[in-house]
Amino acid sequence: LEKENGQKVMFEGEILDHQTGIEYVLGVLTSRKHGCLKSLDEIDAIGHRVVHGKEKFKSSVLITDEVIQELERCVDIAPLHNPPNLKGIYAMQNLLPAVPQVAVFDTAFHQTMPKHAYMYALPYSLYEKYGIRRYGFHGTSHRYVSRRACQFLGVDIEKQKMITCHLGNGASMTAVLYGQSVDTSMGLTPVEGLIMGTRAGDLDLGIITYIMDKEDIGYKAVSTLINKHSGILGISGISSDMREVEEAANKGNERAKLALDMYHYRVRKYIGAYTAAMNGLDILVFTGGIGENGWETREEVCKNMEYLGIYLDSARNKGLRGKEAVISTDNSRVKVVVIPTNEELVIAQDTQMIVSGRK
Repeated sequence: LEKENGQKVMFEGEILDHQTGIEYVLGVLTSRKHGCLKSLDEIDAIGHRVVHGKEKFKSSVLITDEVIQELERCVDIAPLHNPPNLKGIYAMQNLLPAVPQVAVFDTAFHQTMPKHAYMYALPYSLYEKYGIRRYGFHGTSHRYVSRRACQFLGVDIEKQKMITCHLGNGASMTAVLYGQSVDTSMGLTPVEGLIMGTRAGDLDLGIITYIMDKEDIGYKAVSTLINKHSGILGISGISSDMREVEEAANKGNERAKLALDMYHYRVRKYIGAYTAAMNGLDILVFTGGIGENGWETREEVCKNMEYLGIYLDSARNKGLRGKEAVISTDNSRVKVVVIPTNEELVIAQDTQMIVSGRK
């Protein structure tokens, strides 16, 4: 817990389930010593981050019984994420039944993608039956940083061609054309796209069946392999933490260096692809744990990109961590900026607007 005066307080306790955890947090919020609320009656609304809303939810919504039923239907497509989201909703219904709740979807921002960008080249019947298509994730983050970057630069978002790079343990990139998502690197699930901490990202699909045959494993085991044992961890054999891998690479570890080279190369490929998709680029945004704090990653990604109009200012970039800043040179045609994400603020704002009837 970080208090208003900047003081950080650590709490430890055994949390057995979601409701117990939420009860614990509410207790801290109302405690005399560390709390910011006199009582739970001061809570007017509750906002939830919900990972997957399929095509049903194109924006944040007030949570009703019908909405919960729809979220239950999304569990099959997001089995790791939506069930915990639902547990949080149910817990708050039990603890604060009279307080309205709002769902803010990771997938909603990407619902503006054109069909040619979100469809897969599979039999069309699979889309009709199961909704198999690109949905994208980190939408709340991409939405926030694209808008905030334009505010920071003093430009109109409806006139900008932008690429937002949310680089963390999970990572994705989005092409934002005139304020709307027109393509994004994650797909039906968060496994597609960039190389991540433990996720493989883009793969030749034939590799999956080949591994299953050679290793004599089923689909659950191969799913665990590409979700939890691949990516930076799988290549380096060291860690999913970029800082530890960078440290090893600096000491001469070849596999760590390979993991970093692959990571940077994949991000650069997407920058080129999305620039082509939008017929140009005005603003490149870095956010997420690595994007905000990893100046070496930003430097490597932007290296030799002058042909695209990207000129990084090494002095501005080096050592910059967690602050809004322009890190391109003054004469760079493409503005390169670091914008710390703030998904919690977006969730709070959407919740306030919906509950007050202004959205």
